[in-house]
Amino acid sequence: MGVRKKLLQIPFFTFNIPMTNLQVITSGVLLILWIPLSYQVFFKQPKENKEAQNKLADSDKRKEELQQQLEEAQNKLADSDKRKEELQQQLEEAQNKLVNVTLDAGTAHPALLCEDGKRVTWREPCQDLPHSTQRFDSLPCVLGQLDLRRGRSFWEVEVGNARSWDLGICRDNVTRKGRVTMSPQNGFWAIRLYERAYWALTSPETPLSLKHEPCKLGVFLDYEAGDVSFYNMTDGSHIFSFPKNTFSGALKPLFRLWSSDSGSLTIRPGGRTPDVTIDIPN
Repeated sequence: MGVRKKLLQIPFFTFNIPMTNLQVITSGVLLILWIPLSYQVFFKQPKENKEAQNKLADSDKRKEELQQQLEEAQNKLADSDKRKEELQQQLEEAQNKLVNVTLDAGTAHPALLCEDGKRVTWREPCQDLPHSTQRFDSLPCVLGQLDLRRGRSFWEVEVGNARSWDLGICRDNVTRKGRVTMSPQNGFWAIRLYERAYWALTSPETPLSLKHEPCKLGVFLDYEAGDVSFYNMTDGSHIFSFPKNTFSGALKPLFRLWSSDSGSLTIRPGGRTPDVTIDIPN
């Protein structure tokens, strides 16, 4: 009896070849092995390759982002060093422009007492003073006598343990009667200490973070450049610079106390504070 022949049939393929039983079994085993291998080759491997390519692309993108962040950080550091040098130079030049500021008692609010033209304190009860268009009657302020119309000017004020004050400059023609908000829009460029917090009187106000509380404070004005800056003369740190302005007309030094427990402000005599170095927080 002859050996029965069979045809080998595999999905997708048909081989017209006579097969023995052994060959059929062998072919079945090969088919079983071929199925997972074909899945690995035709389906799983391309998917894994695509995922790997996506991960590589994400890695390259992240690398570019980190490189950009590094470059930005380096640029900021360079800008910070440059700004530090500029402020150090500005302070050195400012101290060479030290001006003699005295208080103008004719502008002082009735609650303020001007002593020797250099020291302002709070007095209660308020003084009975003659009416004057030049006198502040709501804001407890007093101005300096000096007219600032050109060039660079610098002066120092001892704030000591004073608890609440405003210091800076203002236009000579600011409103002195009734309520007024102290801001550049209204002709005031000043910083404030109130309830143990420091502020720049921008609009809105800008909170200030100081490493050390100042005992002496420096006010710098560059009229033509429109620059108003403040320095802590105790440690040489830069406190704040207002955005550039365009000035016209006379400017005046400005001093303000808030209440009877504010303390006092004293204008320092002429002379340079030695060995002051600018310290800018990172």
